[in-house]
Amino acid sequence: MHIDVYIVLAGFIVGAVVGITGMGGGALMTPILVLVFGVQPLAAVSSDLVASMVMRPVGALVHFRRGTVRTDLVKWLVIGSVPAAFAGVFVLRAMGDSATVQVRVRLILGLVLVLAALTIVAKGYMQARERRRRHLLGPSHVPHAVVRVRPLPTILIGVVGGLIVGMTSVGSGSLIIVCLMLMYPAITASELVGTDLVQGVPLVAAAAIAHIIFGDFEFGLTASLIIGSVPGVYLGARFSSRAPDAAVRPAIVFVLLASGMKLLNVSTAVLGWGLVVIALVGIALWGFVDALGWNPENWEAIEQKRTTWLRIQGIGAPLLVGGLAAIGYFARIRPRLKAAAASLEPAVTLPETPTILREPA
Repeated sequence: MHIDVYIVLAGFIVGAVVGITGMGGGALMTPILVLVFGVQPLAAVSSDLVASMVMRPVGALVHFRRGTVRTDLVKWLVIGSVPAAFAGVFVLRAMGDSATVQVRVRLILGLVLVLAALTIVAKGYMQARERRRRHLLGPSHVPHAVVRVRPLPTILIGVVGGLIVGMTSVGSGSLIIVCLMLMYPAITASELVGTDLVQGVPLVAAAAIAHIIFGDFEFGLTASLIIGSVPGVYLGARFSSRAPDAAVRPAIVFVLLASGMKLLNVSTAVLGWGLVVIALVGIALWGFVDALGWNPENWEAIEQKRTTWLRIQGIGAPLLVGGLAAIGYFARIRPRLKAAAASLEPAVTLPETPTILREPA
């Protein structure tokens, strides 16, 4: 068995990202294996899933201890995702011979990575909107939010997510977590991450077992991933509440778009110019959306004008000035806004956990 030190390091970094944000495992690790280390797509999917089967319970256990797991949601997601993930491997085998499968997995993976990047952007927008909504309602309304669990739609999310995970190893965090945000907007961010990590344990296990039996599993490659990812996800989950999430997620989006476009055989020139445009415009728009979500009281507390930062990032988005302003915003202004928001919280509040009610299936 050969242990690759560089793959161990890559596994540690990706594991930390998973623990911090609840997403980016397969979406980052699989393209890294394919594009950086030259691993065949099917072997990359198989090895990443088996490594995730070991890695995910570590982060899930941390969230279980913190009480940030919605077990009712986990139950319905697993009912749909586990059989669908196992079936995803059979869908791959039905695509044709080995060479054909490798080509098609590469293309499917590219499409799913681009979709995953878009869902992360959508999540950032929804979080900013939710912050604004809670401010308008007032803190007294937040603890009484009621989340009605809808079994059939939740199972459907599990089925679609499980099928994609079984075929590409991508989607357990990036796609499913965004669908949960759309369906259950009242659930807190920490509960979304915890719930997603826990539901991903049986989901990834089902897909991994199917790939071990029918896929292209490589033991040495998987061992390297596990050695790096397990301590990474543990440390990431431990420090998730203090992580610079607003800085991590734009970086993930950039990497996913670059990887997805490369896997879709986009030419180097087009890819390079496309990423330059995305970097200049995307980070400015990301900063604009994030700044829009902070309450006026937070801006007053740090003696900054929200309209100024919105204008310079929004109007300057197509230009270099918007991107530079966004970098300054994320590096200096946003940490101060976050600290101001924490200091303005009421000294005594009811628990944030919303009540979950189950509707009939």
